[in-house]
Amino acid sequence: MSASPSLLSLATLPKAGSRIDLPFLAGSSDALALAEMATGNPGKLLAVVTANAADAQRLLDEIPWFGPKLRVRLLPDWETLPYDTFSPHQDLVSERLATLWAATQGELDILLVPASTAVYRLAPPAFLAAYTFAFKKGEKLDAEKFRSQVTLAGYAHVTQVVSPGEYSIRGGLIDLFPMGSQLPYRLDLFDDEIESIKTFDVDTQRTVYPVPEVRLLPAREFPMDDKGRTHFRQAFREAFEGDPAKSGVYKDVTSGIASAGIEYYLPLFFDATATVFDYLPADAVFVTHGDAPAAIAAFWAETRSRYNLLQGDKARPLLPPDQLFLSDEAFFTAAKSYGRVVFSAKSETPAASALPDIAIDRRAEDPLGKLKNHLAGFPGRVLLLAESAGRRETLATMLAEHGLKPAASADFAGFAAADAPLALGVGPLHGGFAVAAGAHPLAFITETELYAGSPRRTRREAARKASFDNWLKDLTELKIGDPVVHESHGIGRYRGLIRMDLGTGEQEFLELHYANDAKLFVPVAQLHVISRYSGAEPEAAPLHTLGSGQWEKAKRKAAEQARDTAAELLTLYAARAARQGHAFSFQENDYEAFADGFGFEETDDQAAAIAAVIEDMRSGKPMDRLVCGDVGFGKTEVALRAAFCAVAGGKQVAVLCPTTLLCEQHYQTFVDRFADWPVKIAEISRFKTAKESAQALQELAEGKIDIIIGTHKLIGKDVRFNRLGLVVIDEEHRFGVRQKETLKAMRAEVDVLTLTATPIPRTLAMSMEGLRDFSVIATAPQKRLAIKTFVSKFSDGIIREAVLRELKRGGQVYFLHNEVETIENMREKLEKLVPEARIVIGHGQMNERELERVMRDFTQQRANLLLCTTIIETGIDNPHANTILINRSEKFGLAQLHQLRGRVGRSHHQAYAYLLVQDDKAMTKQAKQRLEAIQMSEELGSGFFLAMHDLEIRGAGEVLGENQAGDMQEVGFNVFTDMLNRAVAHLKQGKAIDTVDLTQPLGISTEINLRTPALLPDAYCPDVHERLTLYKRLANCETAEDIDALQEELIDRFGELPLQGQSLLATHRLRLVAKPLCIQKLDAATDQITLQFGPEFSKNPPIEPIKIIHLIQNNRNYKLAGQDKISLLRHCPSLNDKVAAVKDMIRELTK
Repeated sequence: MSASPSLLSLATLPKAGSRIDLPFLAGSSDALALAEMATGNPGKLLAVVTANAADAQRLLDEIPWFGPKLRVRLLPDWETLPYDTFSPHQDLVSERLATLWAATQGELDILLVPASTAVYRLAPPAFLAAYTFAFKKGEKLDAEKFRSQVTLAGYAHVTQVVSPGEYSIRGGLIDLFPMGSQLPYRLDLFDDEIESIKTFDVDTQRTVYPVPEVRLLPAREFPMDDKGRTHFRQAFREAFEGDPAKSGVYKDVTSGIASAGIEYYLPLFFDATATVFDYLPADAVFVTHGDAPAAIAAFWAETRSRYNLLQGDKARPLLPPDQLFLSDEAFFTAAKSYGRVVFSAKSETPAASALPDIAIDRRAEDPLGKLKNHLAGFPGRVLLLAESAGRRETLATMLAEHGLKPAASADFAGFAAADAPLALGVGPLHGGFAVAAGAHPLAFITETELYAGSPRRTRREAARKASFDNWLKDLTELKIGDPVVHESHGIGRYRGLIRMDLGTGEQEFLELHYANDAKLFVPVAQLHVISRYSGAEPEAAPLHTLGSGQWEKAKRKAAEQARDTAAELLTLYAARAARQGHAFSFQENDYEAFADGFGFEETDDQAAAIAAVIEDMRSGKPMDRLVCGDVGFGKTEVALRAAFCAVAGGKQVAVLCPTTLLCEQHYQTFVDRFADWPVKIAEISRFKTAKESAQALQELAEGKIDIIIGTHKLIGKDVRFNRLGLVVIDEEHRFGVRQKETLKAMRAEVDVLTLTATPIPRTLAMSMEGLRDFSVIATAPQKRLAIKTFVSKFSDGIIREAVLRELKRGGQVYFLHNEVETIENMREKLEKLVPEARIVIGHGQMNERELERVMRDFTQQRANLLLCTTIIETGIDNPHANTILINRSEKFGLAQLHQLRGRVGRSHHQAYAYLLVQDDKAMTKQAKQRLEAIQMSEELGSGFFLAMHDLEIRGAGEVLGENQAGDMQEVGFNVFTDMLNRAVAHLKQGKAIDTVDLTQPLGISTEINLRTPALLPDAYCPDVHERLTLYKRLANCETAEDIDALQEELIDRFGELPLQGQSLLATHRLRLVAKPLCIQKLDAATDQITLQFGPEFSKNPPIEPIKIIHLIQNNRNYKLAGQDKISLLRHCPSLNDKVAAVKDMIRELTK
């Protein structure tokens, strides 16, 4: 880095107490200036205070590009309001501690701090020093001492480590997630010495790579040990009058709980708090960027008003602001003792100048005209910067097409040292600039300037693959008392894992209870015959009587049902496969230009969904694709691209929406995006007059209209299409059965694209069976935070606080009250409660024009509280609204609650959803479960997980048609889908379905007894849930590779496999070998091994009987023991001997 010449001729750094003003710096040249200052003055810390947090984040991205060797860190904000009742996210605290520690250790060159974060008072540096520990490989580690150290540092003991500030001890393995670390660590102890330290991945719990040492920062920014708590209680009693026992915060700390929002009581934990300045070395240079004084003044004004608003609550007394924050005077007085550098906004002679307009104009004759003119007139060298390697390739191709051939440039130093007039590289700069570096000026041009007109989003989130496994994981979270289905015995209740010794060593069993207190014990090796029951409510699950014909009868009825369903479905899908659909074709560059109109960067899932849809449309088969994406994850864009392809290919598009409002919104979106294309778009809905609708229908039949958007009227009898090619169905779960029948008929003819956020159980079930193609968008668009969800009783205080918190940050609120009769009363109540709010009312019984006006007022922010019915449930998009209150939320279904909650959180602010209930005592069991489920899945992208829960809570009611619910409930969803799948598979293979007995258990489950305990011992894997999950995963392994992979994972996560574990894996390996041979039972004693064939064997034997006879005649060790058993005499003392013997035996039989 030092090799690259200084491009900006900056003054030398100021001495302590003096100040210099830098000339104006355009674009991202401020990052270059900071990088040069830090590189030119090694050993000096630059503390940069920025007026806004976005600049700090930007500098953090950009400075390392100019100075790759510089150590740059950002001190993040807590991202809570002053005196908030929320605690900051654990990751933020972790990052803050790591940054402060680096500053005290002198491991920093540049520290970036947003102004509003810099005024917060902090824990003293002595606290960090006292509570930080390090562990090195090869050191001795006393487990008890370790426990006391981590407890002192405030770490929580858990069974599985997932977030910073947690640890877990299992035998000789210690898992630890230190604060400030990206990954957790696993310490492997040999006796009491640390044998190895490896990082591991939170999601898979598998180790990644070894490290020599690990540092343990405290888990919080304040001490929660006895000393800290005593100090807190004493200081609390001194600071506030009255009885401290009345305060929840005081009681929580006394009992060792850090209650939410405790950060705003920080000074009570210490004798004296520190400030940012206490963490800086004396010779540091203090840099202000932007208007920091104004930012600090604004912060103070806000804090004082919050303090005045919230003080007076006896249960939660507040500390005055000056104890928690530095005043602006105190802040700048403290800064005076340092050398100061000021980035000024105005200056006569800029050190780096802005670039002229060089934007690419896609529609001009020569799109790059402006850029070429600039290059021709610019005397120096130019570096073009793309955001990512992929974008670099795209730009290179485009430049080459227009006759520009840039040289490749790897990094900044490389460009500065080279002499190519035009270079192209990858860099994180947000804005371009030009510098006159001596005789050779340099210009840096970023995509921001090239695409000035069309917004491009920077850096992708790393792709998070959403796989089915993650959703189906729920099946392993069995709680005691949950109903399960056993393939041969029916529905019983799970009562936990139990160990028994049946004379062949200890085994672990699942204990199931059936009707009349009958018990059934299932060995864990046979978990593949058990599935979680989902059909009716878990309490109401119909328990079967063991040994009666009841289960067989239920299975038979369900099987007939499955058979009919399968035949029906296959007919439909066969019709589709046989019919040639339309293969759409269109110009690539037209499509590129259209895609450019999208204001954001696609997320990876979204890009994949778009690619899949276009691929489907280009193939000759009719498409039937379901795109599941959470609310606001960009499903509409998928529909827009598909519509473009269809119209460009000369076909008509119909877009079906469940509500008028959504129709209107889609209409606006489509009109905006197709504004520059010769495409005619019409809408049929309540917002249009009868005359307009009639005219639209006529033009549709004549083929003059390309895209029609409407409610279910579109599938009415009187609608005729001229050349329909694509139907887009939005929010499929809102359409009734009759409309679905019409839609089903369409599927054979045209391409169908269905969009939904919360698929109804039936839709999801069909997709999981592979009857429809399936795309998932489960990655949140950048900068969206999960929605915080609270369930609470309807109370004036909560409503007022929720509305004010939102209005205070300039946002808007939805208040959902689903009774038109009483909505006016509610309005009066809200006006009294929150006089600050400007309230408007919207519901479905208003006339269209009025409703349209209300919606417009709200979206244009003339009103800031919308009191409405569920009319907002579908697709109203308003990024300013980030709080929703749902009154009588116990009356809504899961999918509905999820949809409603998804109306907020469409920007990068923390969104809040309050589910208000009248009386939590009087709620039904199901309502409680629903509210719990929605509260638990706050994560973005939880639409599916909720649909899976819905399958669980209410069962897959009508998988196809009404009458099925009964049979479904009798056998449960899993067994039914298995039957359906098998029926479909058999039909696809062309077998007559009557010959197949669907009621037979799915796989012949081979009972294997190796006469040694086969289980995961308690000491090896102590968590019962985790054990059950692993047993189930083992039982689901289909190939030897699967089992090997699981074995690697076990050794990785829990250490060497004990003998019982090895025998468990051996059992499963043999199960795979024995299954194709119809072996029902395998018994391996020390002196002989016996195989018993099942009844299937006689129907179609996988082994020629003559072979068995030859084997017995030629080999004296083989004997027949009864008509269906064969045994091998051999002495096998150990487990491996037995396994080898069984394999020999099977090899002999299948030769």
